[in-house]
Amino acid sequence: MTNHKDTQLDTQPFAGQVALVTGGGRGLGRAYALALAQAGMAVAVTARTESEIQATVQEIEQGGGRALAIPADVTDASAVAQMVAAVERQLGPIDLLVNNAGVARAFALIVEVGEDEWWREMEINLRGPFLCARAVLPSMIARRRGRIINVASRGGLIVFERASAYCVSKAALIRLSQFLAAETKEHGIAAFAIHPGTVRTPMNDYMRTAEIVRRRAPLIQQRFQKLYQEGTDTPIEQSVDLILLLASGKADALSGRFLSIDDDVNELVRRIEEIQRADLYTLQLHRLEKA
Repeated sequence: MTNHKDTQLDTQPFAGQVALVTGGGRGLGRAYALALAQAGMAVAVTARTESEIQATVQEIEQGGGRALAIPADVTDASAVAQMVAAVERQLGPIDLLVNNAGVARAFALIVEVGEDEWWREMEINLRGPFLCARAVLPSMIARRRGRIINVASRGGLIVFERASAYCVSKAALIRLSQFLAAETKEHGIAAFAIHPGTVRTPMNDYMRTAEIVRRRAPLIQQRFQKLYQEGTDTPIEQSVDLILLLASGKADALSGRFLSIDDDVNELVRRIEEIQRADLYTLQLHRLEKA
């Protein structure tokens, strides 16, 4: 696991840097934004609900930090371009992008799910991160510095029946992270996909309690209920620590990899040659050796 002490080397290790956090009005995004601001970054937060991101900004500013709230739909290319331009104009060039905005709502068998509902989930979970990454990259490339953290999920590695839109979109996001890393390595940029853990957030509370989830995906709801009841959900501080560690640059050697909340990232960095030789922590197809 990540070591909390590794993120506490000084009071503001990221002073002078700028972060953009999508979905920053609640849950994980809000926690990430607050932690990055406490570590010294100026933080821009975006989401569609302006009141929520304004509340995040207010809390950052009350703590003495710099922050900016920009309501936007991350699936709208024009809105994303305007958002990034506003951040760069008001806070400065973006050093860290945390693509956190996501949704899990299209619960149904493939034969039953509405095509618009299914595709909308793909747009939020995949098109959004793609557009945001594409918008911040020109400045990162020009400055030869920057990091992108895509909040994916273990759902991208497994099959949850009745959650095809979520799982497929997260699998694609893991793969997108590999491409971002490969295409920007020569420019000094690192990109990661992460599994943030099963944290008690509004989205996971919805999964645990919503009547529509009970009717359309009862096994998924039961899984979340069991995690909560047994207390085996992820402390939000553990997810925050992973973000801070990746933002620090200490794990840049793992760029392009899919990292989970329960990985010992520092140990993975120490074993990077072994990981690179076997191409571990990536999404790939394993096949039988030819006879």
